[in-house]
Amino acid sequence: MKWNALILCLLLPLLVKCQFLDTLTLAIHQQPGIDARLESRYSIIHNDAAKVSGVRLGIIFKRKLRLGGGYSWLATKNYENTLITNSYGKPEIVKNYLKFGYLCYYVDFVFHKTKRWQLSVPIQVGAGLSHFEYTEVSGIKTKSRNYFLLIYEPGITVQFKITRWAGLGCDVGYRFGVKNTKFIGQALNSPTIAVKYLIWFDQIFFLAFPKSRITAKYGPATW
Repeated sequence: MKWNALILCLLLPLLVKCQFLDTLTLAIHQQPGIDARLESRYSIIHNDAAKVSGVRLGIIFKRKLRLGGGYSWLATKNYENTLITNSYGKPEIVKNYLKFGYLCYYVDFVFHKTKRWQLSVPIQVGAGLSHFEYTEVSGIKTKSRNYFLLIYEPGITVQFKITRWAGLGCDVGYRFGVKNTKFIGQALNSPTIAVKYLIWFDQIFFLAFPKSRITAKYGPATW
């Protein structure tokens, strides 16, 4: 029994890898579609809730594999109270705001799919710039130098289809600030979550125009 368990543990990663490669090979030989979306991810920065918004544009193969890129930015006002010496040489406590934005690239592979449920593994990496800025009581604004930023975000996504063209989804992951400096990196390390309402516009088109040339080529609407 122990040997059977050991053999299973050794073979399981190989079997999963083979399944992934088989699915990937099949998917990329299909006609790709457009993957365009807006998204927001919620996390913790400086012990406060933070929202990172983004735009994504890419291609999707047979609803099995998504590839693309986009841009993300901090959409909430996150700050730390910081003691400074102001422009008049006096001590002052200010709200030191964190700002950042980064270009990102993503891969999202679906490893389980039924009529209504779908599980996938999204991986996202990004690079950009961040800085701090504060405003003194006198109104003088100060901005720090820019810090180079590397982001790595693995996760898992669950989707539920309510109809052929609408559904609900949830992303759960973790954001790593790979550029691990005392200024930025550690502050960005945090679990992330995104709750989504999903609309598949291609499926709406296929249902609305079942006899069109586009539906004949790419459709019809399916679950």
